[in-house]
Amino acid sequence: MARIFDALNRKSGDGADPVLAALVREFQAESAAAAQPMEVPLAPGSPVFRSPQPDGAAIRTLPLSIPLQSPLLPFDGENGHAAEQYRIARTRIIQHPRQPRMIVVSSAGPADGKTLCSINLSGALALKTEGNVLLVDADFRRCAVHERLGLPAFPGLSDVLAGACPLEETLVRAEQFPNLYILPAGGPSKNPTELLDTSRWRALAKVLRAVFHFVIVDSTPIAAVADYDLIEAVCDGVLLVARPDHTVRKACLQAIAAIPKDKLVGVLLNCVPNWFLTRPHYHYGAYYYQPNGGQR
Repeated sequence: MARIFDALNRKSGDGADPVLAALVREFQAESAAAAQPMEVPLAPGSPVFRSPQPDGAAIRTLPLSIPLQSPLLPFDGENGHAAEQYRIARTRIIQHPRQPRMIVVSSAGPADGKTLCSINLSGALALKTEGNVLLVDADFRRCAVHERLGLPAFPGLSDVLAGACPLEETLVRAEQFPNLYILPAGGPSKNPTELLDTSRWRALAKVLRAVFHFVIVDSTPIAAVADYDLIEAVCDGVLLVARPDHTVRKACLQAIAAIPKDKLVGVLLNCVPNWFLTRPHYHYGAYYYQPNGGQR
């Protein structure tokens, strides 16, 4: 854990934060207590957090491998309109009255684009310099974050929750986004719900909230399986993704009704077509994205 704190703490200090150290001790204690009744296919290994060894490796920094023309992380100037929309969503989150910091991104059903939005929103938040952002892939059944970003699938969250791997060995720092960290879903599990229905998951959420400025959690769709409820329980915000050409209206309304009102951050529309009466954004495109500051 000291390695995580040294890697992520942006302030120069003489030692670890005592509050964070207390959370780590709580996590260790609850993990040990939860280890016996858990039935997971992964064999128990070392404690979830262990003291770094002298020759221990630091948190990995890996380049993201994203295909050209991909809608992922559109912040290089090629798709300025999409980038600005995610910056708007970022601003709405930062200025939200309840100040949510651990947000689960879900949808009414599959293929609505929640993983895409999770990645892009995390990237937009990471462009800010105030603190580090963690993207967690908690969709054990259809994990896709590592595939989209060209990262190793494991070790990851499932390995941490099973006690088979310490957290510091699972985190990946994005080379192109120094403030962005990714926690992949990890190895396959026969009982993903049991991994989340433990005090270990709740204790881990406390640690992640203490270490990172924002935590974005990509989850299963709402009401599809019990996993979502267990993820939402430890988060303080829910962002629902809907796709106009795909999402079933009734399912979307039921999903909104199922979200606690004090946790609903908003609804993010994905793949929205241009309305035929909408004027092209020539003026604003020139204003925001003209590289040399030219005028029109």
